[in-house]
Amino acid sequence: MSEEYMSIEMFRNVVEQVGLVIDAAGVLVVVAGIVMAVIRLLTQNTAPLGKYKQFRQDLGRGILLGLEFLVAADIIRTVAVTPTLESVLVLGLIVVIRTFLSLALQMEVEGRLPWQAEKGRIEQAGGQK
Repeated sequence: MSEEYMSIEMFRNVVEQVGLVIDAAGVLVVVAGIVMAVIRLLTQNTAPLGKYKQFRQDLGRGILLGLEFLVAADIIRTVAVTPTLESVLVLGLIVVIRTFLSLALQMEVEGRLPWQAEKGRIEQAGGQK
């Protein structure tokens, strides 16, 4: 085998391993988010939003952060390891689905879309005129 082929294979192996590590980190973030949300639910006596709504928000934040890691891992592996048209189309579909999930979760957690201003900021800006 040529040295170039071996270096390309080594690069692909390293990138595949990096993608797996980032995947694992994403799963760990989701699990940690679940654990932290449950601990907060069980230890917090009262919550400004109510215990159930606070639990859902905490859970949603953990899932959102984990999804970011999982999307990054998919992008790294697809672009660097198997850059075929089919794998790029599959990646596009995965990213669209995960983006939709992220938007839905953000709406659930924060009550607004990412590009919408926070309600408190709008009220503050209106009061400073």
